[in-house]
Amino acid sequence: MPLYKLSPSQLTFAWDECPRCFYLKVALGIDRPAMAFPKVFSRIDSLMKHLFAGKPTSALSPELPPGNVSLQGKWVNSAPIRFDGVEASCYIKGAFDSALSFDDGSYAVIDFKTSAPSPAHVGFYGRQLSAYAYALEHPGAKALGLAPISMLGLLYLDPVDIAHGADHKRITYGGEVTWQEIPKNEAGFLVFMKEVLTLLSLREPPPAPETCGFCAYRDEARRHGL
Repeated sequence: MPLYKLSPSQLTFAWDECPRCFYLKVALGIDRPAMAFPKVFSRIDSLMKHLFAGKPTSALSPELPPGNVSLQGKWVNSAPIRFDGVEASCYIKGAFDSALSFDDGSYAVIDFKTSAPSPAHVGFYGRQLSAYAYALEHPGAKALGLAPISMLGLLYLDPVDIAHGADHKRITYGGEVTWQEIPKNEAGFLVFMKEVLTLLSLREPPPAPETCGFCAYRDEARRHGL
């Protein structure tokens, strides 16, 4: 079986929405049609990174240990992930939002989100952050490594108000900033990764769930000979 490349983001939406589409993309290179991603979210993410670059951790949240925002937008590339009895293997490759360096010598991996905080995000985005943490603590050859990773977390910007400037040439959005720590659990992450690689070890794609519109569209096209 080949060594698959997985991005941390694939372990969130792509995995949850449809295991069959996930398999088709990773194992066979058959992707869903491209979806438009609003440019405003990329712009806000870039502005957040610029705002906090080099700042002390207290600028993000007083709950954080002393340290600073040390790295942003860096690529990670993990050593191969393999399990006994599972044919497929993979490595993690992607670029994280920001890393914090704490005064005690440990690190945190964080992500910026333009939304309201939600308990559901802990497990969902926890996979993505855990993938970055794993890659940093188990780097491949010549890849960036940081250890130990002691914390994962999300920094939310939730837009709540808007103001029009006196000169009528500028509109300013206001937002509430919330820090949410994500429990770091490498053992739990590896249990999840074994499930992922077990799926990728299948000889054929898994059945399509009834909730996947993309799979329903493909099936309808086949029935019409398209």
